Amino acid sequence: MALSCRGLCSGASLILLYGKRPVGVKASLCTPRLASTKSSSVWFVRHYSPSQARHGIGRSVVSGLKWANEKYERFLQRRFPRFYVIYHTFMRGFRLLFQDGKEVRRIVARMLSERIEHQNLPYHDMEKIRQVRRDLIKAIPLVILSIPPFANYVVFILMYLYPRRLLIRHFWTPQQLVEFQGVYHAQRAEHHWAIVKGMESTSTSVQDSRLKSRLTELCSKVRSGVHPVVSDVHAVRTLFSGPPLGIKRMYADQMRHLCALLFLTPRLPGFWIGRRLNSHAFELMQLDRAIVRLGLHQLNDAELREACYVRGLNPDRLSPGQCREWLTQWIQFSTHLKESETSLYLHCMVLLTVNFPKHQSH
Repeated sequence: MALSCRGLCSGASLILLYGKRPVGVKASLCTPRLASTKSSSVWFVRHYSPSQARHGIGRSVVSGLKWANEKYERFLQRRFPRFYVIYHTFMRGFRLLFQDGKEVRRIVARMLSERIEHQNLPYHDMEKIRQVRRDLIKAIPLVILSIPPFANYVVFILMYLYPRRLLIRHFWTPQQLVEFQGVYHAQRAEHHWAIVKGMESTSTSVQDSRLKSRLTELCSKVRSGVHPVVSDVHAVRTLFSGPPLGIKRMYADQMRHLCALLFLTPRLPGFWIGRRLNSHAFELMQLDRAIVRLGLHQLNDAELREACYVRGLNPDRLSPGQCREWLTQWIQFSTHLKESETSLYLHCMVLLTVNFPKHQSH
């Protein structure tokens, strides 16, 4: 009897697995046990679906990788502290770059869904788009170089040796950020007096004697170390919307010196340089109007310093109060400019920055 019951249960197992009863096997008293087993398996399938199983495995894999990464970082920090600083900076840079990408994607999606013009965006959104676009332009050549097989190792060495030239700000340490901004400002400061000299030489072609004297006086004040006021600049604004200092009328050498203020390459044809200068200056003018809509008091100290730096002032040795004072004066100047006066905007990145915070004119 035991043998026959074992045979029936074995046959019932075949029924459960293959869906049909083998020849010569009949249901008997063991059939209720098979029904109970089948209902248990159905309950398991209903409550533990393949998607849930995959999700559980995924969480286990992620937690395992996170644990291994933390252990690896502790090992580097303990045994190779200098390399750990580089590794930590790179990992932090990738996280920041990924966050910026997500933020720009959100801003663009909002612009498309709500039909918001770029000039009507809030200040922080507009500044984020501007900065990410510049970062991507700088990073594209490096990405192209790393495409060939094993070229990424060479690129990594180049990034380690030349971080200022090849890396974007996400991959700089805080010390490198201050140092590299100082280097870049020193490079554009080399063109300051060439720009002032170009204005002086251009004044000889001004027909209006009153405008000519005011332009000469303005250049003399800057040369003597005096920081001009906004009214001094507005007094000669008509010279920068047409000849001889308009964005489409000035000499090519003057435009190439202005390129250094915005960190643009001067190795392009003159008409192309003029278009790039005009678009970048107009973008900064829109940012100034966005600051007015936001309120200057809403900017924190880091944002104040960044805003001053972008507009030509080196905030390295300035206090937050001095940065706020200068930016207030700059906003008073720029918000009254027209779109055709981008040349004056660019020239004032020298006129209103080179002697600040020295003596002011009265």
